[in-house]
Amino acid sequence: MSVAIVSGASKGLGRALALVLAERGWSLVIDARGADELSAAEKDLRSHLDDKAELVALSGDVADPAHRRSLIEAARSLGGLDLLVNNASTLGGSPMPRLDVYPLEELRRVFEVNSFAPLALLQEALPLLESSADPRVLNVTSDASVEAYEGWGGYGSSKAALDHLSAILAAERPGLRVWAVDPGDMRTQMHQDAFPGEDISDRPPPESAVPGLLALIEGAHPSGRYRGSELAPGSGGEEGGQPGGQQGGRPARQEGTEGSGKGDGEAAADQR
Repeated sequence: MSVAIVSGASKGLGRALALVLAERGWSLVIDARGADELSAAEKDLRSHLDDKAELVALSGDVADPAHRRSLIEAARSLGGLDLLVNNASTLGGSPMPRLDVYPLEELRRVFEVNSFAPLALLQEALPLLESSADPRVLNVTSDASVEAYEGWGGYGSSKAALDHLSAILAAERPGLRVWAVDPGDMRTQMHQDAFPGEDISDRPPPESAVPGLLALIEGAHPSGRYRGSELAPGSGGEEGGQPGGQQGGRPARQEGTEGSGKGDGEAAADQR
């Protein structure tokens, strides 16, 4: 029985991915900061679990060392760990401040959640991952990590750091597949927080990004940075499912954002 940790799984992309993994027979450890939303997600996911699979839901903050340790211990109790999905992230303030006036304590928080916490959770998880026949790490990133969008300096720079951490970890740990994935635009609360008061109903639901993530998880793709839209079956993307693609174009109000990275923000800390 394969075991995965999916952070930020109470809603958005995290919940959508956890649901599909449950349907595929995975045992899961999920978390979110909001206990009520996590409880609702847990109830839904349990109805999709395989008879032999298990689910542990733990509310907490991925920036909290004690919470991270509890996630690892939960995975250990399920028999090990094969996949770590670092999905939880924070947008920061909404509306997002420019860098020249960005409150530094708030910026530190963005980096704590989006950059340091994924690395710290991986460090805790390594002993379990090293015992897996196919250890995988999926870090959810954004095109804001590679494009200079006005107002996205805090979030984008934290995701750029996550991109580079992912690339270096892959080089240092060749036995571990480490992916940074830009899932593309999605209709999520974080996306709404990025554009307060605007209509984002034209964005696709987070479920639309799951096939691309599954192509990585269930396939033989090497470590690298990917765009979800180019991984999904039949996507016909220019990169052909190869790592390293970047998504150009500003996250316009008409075009959307979530893989414009816009993860599972603080203003929506668990929704990606």
